Amino acid sequence: MKKLTLVILAICISLATYSQETAAIRGVFTKESGDTTIIWMFADGYCSKTAYRDQTYISTLGGPFSYTAGNLAVQVEYADADSSLVGQRKNFPLTIAATGAQEGDGISWKKADAKSQPLDGLWRITGRKQGDKMGTITRGDRKTIKLLVDGYFQWIAINPAVKGFYGTGGGHYTFQDGKYSEHILFFSRDNSRVGAHLSFDGKLEGDDWHHSGKSSKGDPIYEIWSRDNK
Repeated sequence: MKKLTLVILAICISLATYSQETAAIRGVFTKESGDTTIIWMFADGYCSKTAYRDQTYISTLGGPFSYTAGNLAVQVEYADADSSLVGQRKNFPLTIAATGAQEGDGISWKKADAKSQPLDGLWRITGRKQGDKMGTITRGDRKTIKLLVDGYFQWIAINPAVKGFYGTGGGHYTFQDGKYSEHILFFSRDNSRVGAHLSFDGKLEGDDWHHSGKSSKGDPIYEIWSRDNK
């Protein structure tokens, strides 16, 4: 009985440490590889790794992650360069510190300065206004999510159940005094959008983010995004 109690205690301690290490990873890590920039974002137990070159989008991969003992494990929900990875667990030997990270082969990542804002976290679109009516977007396999942390943002439209990838875009963002602004660094659907600055109205109501204004095409939009970290 005593041995069983000790085993259970050891498991509980291990799980607690595992959870704490995962929760502690939050922020943005970047590296340059030749003329290619790679951004790795972490927030609310979700991560996204994206590569682009100047104004040309290259690829992205991401999903829920866990981290322990120098190993980052990603349950891949999207990987547009190799869709066969979707649904698999991909391991990255990675040591993470306060100022950066280092891969198993010695390649270093620099941690971006912390720029905490109220919108930081993982979001999922749950409502969109069409005409005069706000329509609810039912939760299903297909989803559009948005990851925001330390002044960076990325949206991704995916369906992990069928390994579907429908587009992504991202860059820098600010949210202040009811104004949400984006500066686009990459956009999979149209590289010509890179460099654009977009401004919207935004407000938080509980776990919902009301996002309104005009799209890059000039069309009026009103969307509701809900936190997706539960």
